[in-house]
Amino acid sequence: MGEGERFQLGTVGALTLSVVSSVSIVICNKALISSLGFHFATTLTSWHLLVTFSSLHVALKMKLFEHKPFDQKAVMGFGILNGISIGLLNLSLGFNSVGFYQMTKLAIIPCTVLLETLFLGKRFSRSIQLSLIILLLGVGIATVTDLQLNALGSVLSLLAIVTTCVAQIMTNTIQKNFKVSSTQLLYQSCPYQAGTLLISGPFLDGFLTDQNVFTFKYTTQVLAFIILSCLISVSVNFSTFLVIGKTSPVTYQVLGHLKTCLVLAFGYVLLHDPFSWRNILGIFIALIGMVLYSYFCTRESQSKTTEVSAQPFQPVEGESDPLLNAENGKGGLIEAVVPKAPVWNSSKDLDA
Repeated sequence: MGEGERFQLGTVGALTLSVVSSVSIVICNKALISSLGFHFATTLTSWHLLVTFSSLHVALKMKLFEHKPFDQKAVMGFGILNGISIGLLNLSLGFNSVGFYQMTKLAIIPCTVLLETLFLGKRFSRSIQLSLIILLLGVGIATVTDLQLNALGSVLSLLAIVTTCVAQIMTNTIQKNFKVSSTQLLYQSCPYQAGTLLISGPFLDGFLTDQNVFTFKYTTQVLAFIILSCLISVSVNFSTFLVIGKTSPVTYQVLGHLKTCLVLAFGYVLLHDPFSWRNILGIFIALIGMVLYSYFCTRESQSKTTEVSAQPFQPVEGESDPLLNAENGKGGLIEAVVPKAPVWNSSKDLDA
């Protein structure tokens, strides 16, 4: 199996893991919040991150991955920003209607595209842009109902969009620039994310729900669902970093909207949630956009791969016969100069 095939197989595995784990945790949390009355979303997220860090620490002790320290300022800033973005998304949901919150989530893709274009010099073809428009239109039809606006809610939504976009772009660029894996980055940033949410979570949840997480009545059933949610979150957090690292922030957001469609479908089948022809039409249009996005991304990726492989290898100046170099202790192969694409122009735009 060639390197390209292994990469594609790893990417498919990461995407599958992300979809399965995310849909599972949404269903679990929906039962926890809607049925059992545990409305402390931000605090629950901090527990998720603590369990994730503990699991990775055990994996590190078992030598399942290697610890690779790098710029601690970058790690700290990234971790805190991630925590802030989660808190702002929860505040946005609390101060806006559900419809406007869904619009906030839809705005993350165009905002990410804009930021990558302006600051990273990334280019998105018209085909990719068209497929994203179709996708967003479909998800909008399926999920957006009411659009009640208010000044504070709009400001919180704007801040949530920007911080989420920047955090996801940083997830990709840090892995590329510092040559760290998704596991290594998640392990080092988890304490900062968890700390940010542990401190702010009880206050945010209390403000939004008028309830105290410390005085909530924790029954055996509630504790069981919390533990299950935390265990699933390990897979969710790991797959999130893995997908963004292997693909891009835009691709991850596209995948997120696929999860939304699946959650709607599972909610109707398993939980008998209300389902209308508008939901069905929206999901159908969104799936068309996802298929087109995948097709155009794959086609452009193959085109770039063909262009790179067609470029001739050139020996480094001053070196000649590889056998002579080997005899002289300089290694057995001539180094080749291959033009390197910028980090953000990787085959990945397949970008998300």
